[in-house]
Amino acid sequence: MINKSKKRLLRYFCLLVLMHLPTKILKAQNRLDSYIQEGIGSNQSIRQQSFILEKNIYALGEAKSMFLPNVSFSTTYTKADGGRTIDFPTGDLLNGVYSTLNQLTGSSSFPQLQNQSILLNPDNFYDAKFRITQPILNAELGYNRKVRSKQIDLQKTEILLYKRELVKEIKTAYYNYLKAANATKIYRSYLTLVNEGERVNRKLLENGKINRTAVVRSQNEVSKIRASITASEKTEESAKYYFNFLLNRPLKDSIVADDIDTLPEQSKVLNGDISSREELSKLQISGDISNDLTGLAKSYFIPKIGASLDLGSQAFDWKFNQKSRYYLLGISLEWNLFAFGKNTYKIKQAVAEQQAISSQTTYVQQQLLTELKVRQANLESAVAQYTAAQSQLKTSQTYYNDMSKLYKEGMTIYIELLDAQNQWIDAKLKSNIALFDTWIAYTAIERANASFTIQQ
Repeated sequence: MINKSKKRLLRYFCLLVLMHLPTKILKAQNRLDSYIQEGIGSNQSIRQQSFILEKNIYALGEAKSMFLPNVSFSTTYTKADGGRTIDFPTGDLLNGVYSTLNQLTGSSSFPQLQNQSILLNPDNFYDAKFRITQPILNAELGYNRKVRSKQIDLQKTEILLYKRELVKEIKTAYYNYLKAANATKIYRSYLTLVNEGERVNRKLLENGKINRTAVVRSQNEVSKIRASITASEKTEESAKYYFNFLLNRPLKDSIVADDIDTLPEQSKVLNGDISSREELSKLQISGDISNDLTGLAKSYFIPKIGASLDLGSQAFDWKFNQKSRYYLLGISLEWNLFAFGKNTYKIKQAVAEQQAISSQTTYVQQQLLTELKVRQANLESAVAQYTAAQSQLKTSQTYYNDMSKLYKEGMTIYIELLDAQNQWIDAKLKSNIALFDTWIAYTAIERANASFTIQQ
């Protein structure tokens, strides 16, 4: 019964540990992730690219609308006097006949007519109509819609590229800030140590156990560390300014720092896959657009067929009645048969563009793969540097502890203790630099193989 109770308590304790540990790590990770999301949301360049994307979406809507009927209204009114005329000999043709009829009927029912001069320009004439046009067959419209659609994908990829580069800059700036902040902490802790050493040396000097040289060296060491603290604080301040600049917020805003004391998980970024790079996606989409433009250049082989319908009214003196109303239905066909090689040159230009994009894609693939290999080598080097720094830190700490005991026992001089202190602090600073250099190298690999997941 006792064993069962112990097992239950042990399981409960392990469960609490497992629950607490991921939560701590998750909070630290979410802290940087929240900064990244803040930076993406406030970046002006990304906003500008989003407006361009919105413009491309509207352009696609415009391209789609070209397949739908178009209705327009137009009207004209003409007031004319003078100009060309047509002479019509009405009197010469009918007056003789009318005279004979009047003699036969003994009346004047048929008057004499004058020859007419008809004005060709319509006078006091209006024409108002609704025109409905509908494309039936137009290959250019189809290719135009395809190009507009792919331009949207291209712009989305461009925005994702901006975001990925910004994420890399934010993470690198964050790690540089932590590196500088931790260095300042190390210097401050060392200042406490050398201040205590100076105090102890003064007491020993007062008691006649050491000479004045040890006190002078203690004072010099205090001055040196204070200068180092000032320089480190300025570096930390500059790193904070740049980080806040990337997040588009006040430069002096405080930064919540994570406690990072482990290396990044390397297995996630050591693969050689670059297929997720936005640069390659852009070239792929550009190649597809080039294919569509080639098809657009070849579309002159296909005739254009359209239909139109006019519903209107035309008459003199603004009359509107059954006789003035009309409709006019038409079918149009346009076929470009010969243009002195203009269309052939367009096709050749489009094909040349395709070949250029294909060649560029091969070059960029090799370039990005080379970049990834270099970044991976940098990470391996940074990890090796960190491992060496950790080993040196343990050795220097042991050496300092030993020299501190010997100095307290009066078995060594202060210069040797001071040398041990400097080696220990130098090892701590190198270990701090090496740790964050691994995270910066890790971030560079995330950028090189596009492995960081960006929320859309």
